[in-house]
Amino acid sequence: MKTPYKNIYNILKLNRFIVLTVVIGAVLTCVISVLMVIKLHKETVNNAFVVNSDGSVIPLKLVSQQENLKVEVLAQLELFHTYFYNIDASNYEKNLEKALWLGNSSVDALYRQKKADGVYNRLLQYSLVQKVLNIESKVDIQNEPYKFETKTIFEINRGTITDTYELTTIGNLIHVDRNFPNNTHGLLITNFFESTLRKLENYESRKK
Repeated sequence: MKTPYKNIYNILKLNRFIVLTVVIGAVLTCVISVLMVIKLHKETVNNAFVVNSDGSVIPLKLVSQQENLKVEVLAQLELFHTYFYNIDASNYEKNLEKALWLGNSSVDALYRQKKADGVYNRLLQYSLVQKVLNIESKVDIQNEPYKFETKTIFEINRGTITDTYELTTIGNLIHVDRNFPNNTHGLLITNFFESTLRKLENYESRKK
């Protein structure tokens, strides 16, 4: 006797097959997606991308972190010493404000001491021009905090007289969050100290 339910088992088997196929397909899709994300992440870590003028994306390989660090440390030290010591009556407030973003309380304490000693008042009173001529730094980037020693050669123009000095400063550098545009390298000067200051005779002739 024929009934409308004679193929119910076949229908159930077909439904189970369809469900299993969908589930397996979904699992495979998820696995492939995860693997692609991991691969993309690894590639992104090792590459930087810039947009060209014509709209195309150009991958740039990043140099090693150690090489990058030394470049940034030296750039930070040069930037700080330029701001802190390359000053005159017209720019000292702006330059010192920028310098204070690059150092901690040790830099601020030195700035306040100079201010109390009348250094900046004399700058205004006598229209002095303090110009940085050369900055050379030695750094140890093996372990943080990174120790540095910087020799800054600068001249003070007093109108008819120009004197040249060599200042040696020491301190440490630590990582902080990058702050654009105040601290683009993400490094902070700590334990800053003016070690020695000496007057240079015939500096220009020795350069030649």
